[in-house]
Amino acid sequence: MAKIEDILELERIEENIFRGIATETLLPRTFGGQVAGQALVSAVRTVVPEFQVHSLHGYFLRPGDPTKGIVYQVDRIRDGRSFCTRRVTAVQDGHAIFTMSASFHADDQGIEHQDEMPTVPTPEELPDAKTLVEQGREEFAWALREWSNWDFRFVPPEHMVADRGVAAHQRVWFRSRVTLPDDPVFHVCTLAYMSDMTLLGSAHVIHPDEKTQDASLDHAMWFLRPFRADDWLLYDQTSPSAGFGRALTQAGSTTAEETWSPQSFRKDSRAICVSPDLPTSVVTCGGRRQHERKAVRRGYCAAAHHSDDWGARTPRRRAGTSSGARIGRCAHRRAAPRKRTRRGRRHRDSRR
Repeated sequence: MAKIEDILELERIEENIFRGIATETLLPRTFGGQVAGQALVSAVRTVVPEFQVHSLHGYFLRPGDPTKGIVYQVDRIRDGRSFCTRRVTAVQDGHAIFTMSASFHADDQGIEHQDEMPTVPTPEELPDAKTLVEQGREEFAWALREWSNWDFRFVPPEHMVADRGVAAHQRVWFRSRVTLPDDPVFHVCTLAYMSDMTLLGSAHVIHPDEKTQDASLDHAMWFLRPFRADDWLLYDQTSPSAGFGRALTQAGSTTAEETWSPQSFRKDSRAICVSPDLPTSVVTCGGRRQHERKAVRRGYCAAAHHSDDWGARTPRRRAGTSSGARIGRCAHRRAAPRKRTRRGRRHRDSRR
């Protein structure tokens, strides 16, 4: 597994064009956190140091090839006195595989408040993934195979006090096993990479025997306070709703201190049950905007996948479908050609 410093070190090709490396992985497609983290690095490289990223919203358009590098094209949408905006398009083999909008804010003063940190065991009281695998918990072996540089401590359900009415809940302590550089921006980009770990798992907490394939479609994050990715962060994850082949997952991370230092993420996923004997369908995730009061504590990542290329096609919903189905007139119907009249005006020939 490559070091996070190597993953987030981009080559500058032009003023607004960057290239990220291909990393060694066991995954069949590029890890979504890697694409989001590298895209954020490319956006940061085009912003003056006085501005700090406070939010990002991304969409995963196509699966990436993990054996190839990715080119990131940055559009400087706006440079204001207090805020600036960047749009990043990740390109591989001539096709966009990811787009992201990132907003940056100059440090300012204002009102302050935050939720209380949940009561959970400290990470030192919990076994790491290696210990769990040695105890026969093979469901945690993925953490050792793909992310051995990261330390995960899962809070057992019996040690959690879930909020009333929460359908699915999962809490995970995690951090980098090695000390990272002191640059605060590096830790923000590292958390963008880490945020795609374990989050979709919260949708499976109450469906442990259902077989699904997961794929992120969109991803959103809000960065609220300073933190370090090599300190313990509590990833407080919930899945408030699942249905119609989709499941919304959301989470907030905080430091191990008594007060929250949260960052916000959100993931809205499509979970489709599949049989081992049938072609696998996909799990898609896509997000919707939450109340600001929740954004203080929980962050939201959203993802969704169009099943054109992966597995069996899934039924399309009539309205608000994340797969982008067109409702009404046939999408393949061609518009009538335009014709110029003597006065130079255009009109459409009517078809009968």
